Amino acid sequence: MSLQNLLEIGSLDEARPDRADIQRLLAAAERNLDDAGVTAISNENRFDAAYKCVMQCAIAGLLANGYRTSTSKPGHHQTAIQSLPVSIGLDKSTVVQLDDLRELRNCDDYEGVPVSAAALEDAQKQAGALLDHFRSWLREHHPELA
Repeated sequence: MSLQNLLEIGSLDEARPDRADIQRLLAAAERNLDDAGVTAISNENRFDAAYKCVMQCAIAGLLANGYRTSTSKPGHHQTAIQSLPVSIGLDKSTVVQLDDLRELRNCDDYEGVPVSAAALEDAQKQAGALLDHFRSWLREHHPELA
């Protein structure tokens, strides 16, 4: 599915790509990834910080392409993550792993399911790799926004 298709069905809205907005999202993603490494807080809060990094990268990728998720509809986290192959060229197997993080985040937030050390480590690794991928993609495809 293309970003245009997602716009047509109402999952995305049009947005003006703005360098300052994207740089602010990148800075927030970096801070959240750093916060995910703070061992003085719980695995759940560290996981949440890593997940926020993932979401900020996904939102920045959409914004660089002239879109944003429609937050008035449910599922905007899922839309942002699952659009990564078309927004920033991320491979689909990585998107499956990121979507698994989204599901674990929901289980933690809404059911109190604890986050294991292994899940936290995976979230940190995935968030860092996505941040690196996004930076490279942005420099290559939208240097005016980098």
